[in-house]
Amino acid sequence: MNEKEPVQIELREITMENFREVIRLEVAEDQKGFVASNMYSLAEAKADGVSNPLAIYSGEELVGFIMYCMDRKSGTGYVDRLMVAEGQQGKGYGRAAMLMVIERLKNTPGCRHIQTSFEPTNAVADGLYHALGFRRNGDVVDGETVVILDLQGERRSRR
Repeated sequence: MNEKEPVQIELREITMENFREVIRLEVAEDQKGFVASNMYSLAEAKADGVSNPLAIYSGEELVGFIMYCMDRKSGTGYVDRLMVAEGQQGKGYGRAAMLMVIERLKNTPGCRHIQTSFEPTNAVADGLYHALGFRRNGDVVDGETVVILDLQGERRSRR
């Protein structure tokens, strides 16, 4: 397997300075059914008060969007959205952003596992999540396949 140099990205807060650019980001036409718009995601984050929406930057270039939250009661971190803009896909930005959010959630006290979901026809998301260690749990939510990353098993295996 050819190991590439890790992609360098930064996750940044969404502010009035980058808000318009974030909401203009779009995926390819054939992927539009795979992820909610960034506008919808930002509205959801404002309404739920717990989601963390972040812009994904490569240098000074906005390349994507990710949103996550933590349910302390269940010990579950959720990655609710991941999108990489059309023209920026296939460069490792989505994987790098997921790794950063996984690390943030791992360092959140009480986080025992991380959950995300994807449209069953989204083979790229399926492959990405599988490569990161997520496993299907058999659940389907709103028509999406649910996958879980078990952090407890990972912590035990490091001892």
